[in-house]
Amino acid sequence: MNFQTVAFVAARQKEAQEARKCLAARYDHVAPDEADIVVALGGDGFMLQTLHRYMERRVPIYGMNQGSVGFLMNHYQEDGLMKRLAQAQPTELNPLRMTATDERGGNHQAIAINEVSLRRNTRLAAKVRIQVDGVVRLEEMICDGVLVSTPAGSTAYNLSAHGPIVPIGAGVLALTPISAFRPRRWRGALLPGKAEVVFDIINAQERPVSAVADFTEVDNVVQVVVREDRDLAPILLFDPEHNLEERIIAEQYLP
Repeated sequence: MNFQTVAFVAARQKEAQEARKCLAARYDHVAPDEADIVVALGGDGFMLQTLHRYMERRVPIYGMNQGSVGFLMNHYQEDGLMKRLAQAQPTELNPLRMTATDERGGNHQAIAINEVSLRRNTRLAAKVRIQVDGVVRLEEMICDGVLVSTPAGSTAYNLSAHGPIVPIGAGVLALTPISAFRPRRWRGALLPGKAEVVFDIINAQERPVSAVADFTEVDNVVQVVVREDRDLAPILLFDPEHNLEERIIAEQYLP
């Protein structure tokens, strides 16, 4: 990976801030808006924030784990950082664009690198109609919610909802129910990456639903449209021996 300048950004946690100070004292660096590579110090949540922040610049992000899970991060080490950055391998992600219409007719758009999820807001189960590319696939699903996940996000909320792990580059999305009551035996579907998914909320006033795209939440939605945004492609950098594709494949074999 060819680069001239690097920037360091860190989560608010003490460990991440101390790591940033150590690296900044040891290596030449510039402001994030001027850098060829941004080194993010924290956990997966902070990595998602960093990817969103610099997505339109298409600046590659190299993460080092100073958080809890660190699935999207490389291991932290101060020595040999510039060599690691030069040898890092890029992984290009295809995020989702959510267009949500609320009960007042307002339209809200947001980008999701992990997933777009719908969740009930009250004790009453949600009722959702699901269309894929203009075809109604489920006339009514009674559930706590439903989500559409990218391959990068398939090991996050999608996995905890018993959705499939999807390898990077597979060109598919995971459509996964969250605690579905009817149809009881439906466990979700794999969709082409170019598919457009439309969720219509049935009886939205009595059974309110919110929609969430990573960090953006819209309350009281009546319809949510989800599709890949091919104009955006955030870039993650990984050490060759620890790349994201291998991690996702290996995750399928964990006990």
